Amino acid sequence: MRLRTVLATLTAGLAAATCLSAAGPANAQQNGACSPAVSINGFSDVLDKTTYGGTFVGNFSALAVDADGSLAALSDRSALFDLDAKTLAPKAVVPLADENGAALDSEGLVVDRPHSRLRSSGGTPTTTLLITSETEPSIRRYSPAGKILDRLPVPDSLRVAPAGRAVTNGTFEGLTLLPGGRTLLASMEYALSGDTAGIVRFQTWKRTKDGHFSLAAQYAYRTDAGLGVPEVTATPDGRLLVLERGFTAGVGNTVRLYLADPRRATDTSGIDTLTGQDDVRLIKKTLLADLVNCPSLGATAKQPQPNPLLDNIEGMAITGHTKGRLKVLLVSDDNQNAVQTTRFYDLRVRV
Repeated sequence: MRLRTVLATLTAGLAAATCLSAAGPANAQQNGACSPAVSINGFSDVLDKTTYGGTFVGNFSALAVDADGSLAALSDRSALFDLDAKTLAPKAVVPLADENGAALDSEGLVVDRPHSRLRSSGGTPTTTLLITSETEPSIRRYSPAGKILDRLPVPDSLRVAPAGRAVTNGTFEGLTLLPGGRTLLASMEYALSGDTAGIVRFQTWKRTKDGHFSLAAQYAYRTDAGLGVPEVTATPDGRLLVLERGFTAGVGNTVRLYLADPRRATDTSGIDTLTGQDDVRLIKKTLLADLVNCPSLGATAKQPQPNPLLDNIEGMAITGHTKGRLKVLLVSDDNQNAVQTTRFYDLRVRV
């Protein structure tokens, strides 16, 4: 296994085993700058095409910091890995399934910690996991051992056709809990049938007194042309980091990081068709970085990419923050494909 890093080390979330210097003579290359707001500390391919306990390590679609400080990494093949925060070495894997024992297309992950939840019936705080499956779509609450505890309601319109208007493989990719733990938000990857292409819906739920979640407001977000939303993560001040991603055969991936603010957006839960009409205030977004502009740091790609650092980036977690600066960890989904890479990216983001 190889662990490739640059500068001194990756952050506390990624400890370095081998160091590489940033490639290229330009200052932006030397300091890791991707844009004025985003810089990259390093990347790691240490888990690419590895196995743990007979389970393939990869297909990662979401990341979260667990209650004990370790890293939870969700595979879209119905598996949840516990990774060492410093070395990324897998420590455990938990299989996931639906109520009938069938596999999930598991895409979004929230670690719901005791401080933001009601106490269990026994009076002991418990950490649980909220996990989306893109198939229906659905959101289920699991115990750390993988037992289903609860299932959240989903609006009929967001269900995959013919039950609703969502397109297959275009539903709940992102999931995040807003500061305070009272509001859960899930992002659709693509627009509903009938909505204007590129306008995707973000659904929220409010936590009830008994600790469950009930349907709440819905908002609309416009992606850049040809891109979808694979992940969304709440910042400490209640805004959102939003990943937009696309792929063009023979060219490679486009990955952009936006800062978004839903607080003045229109509640679209009662609007059947979104056409970009003037009376609907979309979620406001600001580009933080197009990752094609990051220094490549000596990375190599197994297929054409506009920057060899890029891959199918799909997971994101905030691992630390100080005074408007965030430590952000990204991961790519290799789809268990020989020409794709499981790669972790360590970013510094100024918001």
